[in-house]
Amino acid sequence: MDLHILDHRLRVTSISKTGLVHFTHPLIKLIFLRNRSRCTFFSLTETPENYTVVLDEEGFKELQPSEHLQVEGSTWLPLNVVSNGNASSSSQAVGVTKIAKSVIAPLAEQKVSVFMLSTYQTDFILVREKDLSVVIHTLQEEFNIYREVGGESVPVHHQDTQNGLQKNGKDAAKATVHPVLIPENQFCVMSLDPDTLPAIATTLIDVLFYSNSPKEEAHSSEDLQRVKFFSFSLIEGYISLVMDTEAQRQFPADLLFTSSSGELWRMVRIGGQPLGFDECGIVAQISQPLADSDISAYYISTFSFDHALVPEEDIVTVTDMLQRQRKEPGC
Repeated sequence: MDLHILDHRLRVTSISKTGLVHFTHPLIKLIFLRNRSRCTFFSLTETPENYTVVLDEEGFKELQPSEHLQVEGSTWLPLNVVSNGNASSSSQAVGVTKIAKSVIAPLAEQKVSVFMLSTYQTDFILVREKDLSVVIHTLQEEFNIYREVGGESVPVHHQDTQNGLQKNGKDAAKATVHPVLIPENQFCVMSLDPDTLPAIATTLIDVLFYSNSPKEEAHSSEDLQRVKFFSFSLIEGYISLVMDTEAQRQFPADLLFTSSSGELWRMVRIGGQPLGFDECGIVAQISQPLADSDISAYYISTFSFDHALVPEEDIVTVTDMLQRQRKEPGC
């Protein structure tokens, strides 16, 4: 298999619900006016707490400093696994499951923190730029590693990373088993022909910017039986959308497309308190048992919490699995 280090330098940011009004202009530009921006990697995910925006340096220039904008301090690099010349999403088990043992678990063992972004098309594993030498050292035996430079794939040859390995193993925070929440929403993972994006513009603007009032930020445990979650990604010309069935009904049915099975997904939301970015192994503790059971999963990290989407038909199995995991000694 091949591992590609894509030609993007990314920032992970958060916009507060109350501060969204200050960013609607640049966000609309990044989503709809591609000819007016050089941004080629953009993802916006709404959760009950905030909006997580992951974007490249060109897109980041559009976001003005504000008390409503939080910026994680690191630069992140997206990795993508390719098998037999095709994106790894072509395997039988889709999503993070297929890379759990080959990528996620080894990086967790080396104390490398990852930020996951699954899309309809593929899975992006974001790692800090400063950890790249450790990543290459860790994965070089499993993968042919290439770095995308100006549209060309350049083979990466291993260099001395011993100092990086020692530093990562010494300083990283120890992983804990976090509580999970399984809301009642059913979710869809879909795509859209970019040329038809203008046809859903008013609906998308309504869902993203006007569907909630700031008052809904304060939510009780009863409210969390259904969790607000909507994700839009426009990456290298490909669009991916994740939304619940209630939001889906607002869009024209003939424009959005999903897999031939039309599968519905259920969410596992990871974290009781905001997770932060330094803890390692959070993705691994969810993806590893799913991989052992060959259960597909999309995985979307956000500024505060992580989210795994599993097939609705597997939610009982997944729930039992995670409950057993949390009852094991030491958890």
